[in-house]
Amino acid sequence: MRALRHQHVSRKVGADNPLYGKVVYVPAMSEGHPEAFAAVFRWLGVEAYPTPPSDARTRELGGKFTAGDECYPAKVTVGDFLRIMEQPGFDPRRAVFFMAAADGPCRFGQYAPYLKKLLSEVGHGEVQILSPSSKNGYADIGDIATPFMRAAWRALVCGDLLHKALLQTRPYEDVSGAADQVFQECIRDLCRTIEAGCAEPDCQLRDLVDSIRRSRERFRRVPAHYDPETPLIGVVGEIFCRLNTFSNEDLVRKLEGYGAEAWLSDIAEWIGYSNQEVRRKLRLRGQGWSLEMLKAQLREHVQHSDEHALRAPFREDWIGYEEPEIEELLELGAPYLPHTGVEGEMVLSAGKAVYLAQHGADGIIDISPFTCMNGIVSESVYPKLSKDYGGIPVRNFYFDGTQSDLDRDLGIYMELARSYRAKKRYARRYPAYFALPVGA
Repeated sequence: MRALRHQHVSRKVGADNPLYGKVVYVPAMSEGHPEAFAAVFRWLGVEAYPTPPSDARTRELGGKFTAGDECYPAKVTVGDFLRIMEQPGFDPRRAVFFMAAADGPCRFGQYAPYLKKLLSEVGHGEVQILSPSSKNGYADIGDIATPFMRAAWRALVCGDLLHKALLQTRPYEDVSGAADQVFQECIRDLCRTIEAGCAEPDCQLRDLVDSIRRSRERFRRVPAHYDPETPLIGVVGEIFCRLNTFSNEDLVRKLEGYGAEAWLSDIAEWIGYSNQEVRRKLRLRGQGWSLEMLKAQLREHVQHSDEHALRAPFREDWIGYEEPEIEELLELGAPYLPHTGVEGEMVLSAGKAVYLAQHGADGIIDISPFTCMNGIVSESVYPKLSKDYGGIPVRNFYFDGTQSDLDRDLGIYMELARSYRAKKRYARRYPAYFALPVGA
């Protein structure tokens, strides 16, 4: 890897910082992201690691210490954190479990307080729960809040980009496992770049763009045959379950086994929606012209600027794979679930399903936990959406850790997708590297 353009300076948080002397554990919601988030903490001088890959013990502990009313992602995250506590040498006085927070109707907003209550009940109330939030001025991370929030956003975007590149490459690879190997190399490169990064934001961004550029070249070197006849399946739904391969029984890889390519909704989509909701609610409270609105707009402007720079190396490769702006998604979904009347991932799922149908997808799959309100509400509008778009097959898959017929159901679904492909009205656009026939 090319050397960074600056001298790395070791950091260490001061004794007055809440994370001084602590070890942060980041839950493995998706591939690549927890490693990058942990690298951001280490860049700031805080010891941090992703939780180990989920396994049967995860499910066992999660089931044992939840009541059954929680959604499946809660069981998985609880199980993974409890597994950390079983490791030799675990020190609850130093441990910090990172758990993001959210508003809205989803049960996700209760994960952090529930985990805190559970840890107290099992005798480990001294374990700290880290849920950075603007509501408390990011007090949980003290004086590193500003660099952490911006670097974490950049890490999130980079993780999204690398995962997107993986899913666009893996279905076409000539040697099984080649794309996965490259993806892991890219994640290691990203983490090294973050951890050894300079403190100045522009310098850090340049180094991250260079890392993404190196990753783009790695993926382009993967021997592959890009067949335009490969069906494209859009994947939407509840954010944790659709991204966490353990929770969804590795559904995307199974789809690829049936000869499909998956276009998976990423994490940045949710952040964009959350920003839009902040602005909408400020206007409803009569704060359309206020310091809070100015702060929200400035934060969003900075995020867009960073995202634009980080996406640039893949621009030519992603012709036909452009991600929509949040405003476009909300407008597309409005005939089915108007965002002024409902909130949450259901709004994004409906809008993204329309967007994918209009961009040549051959089917839509919604991945949600069993009993998830977002999935249930989305499922109720999908029949009309499917009809409006020529019968595009839309299928909900619910997960609770007890699936037994997933392969059979995916096989049937792919037959429907191939049938729709022969009659769909919206054609796909392809990057130049696809082996298109003459005249296509």
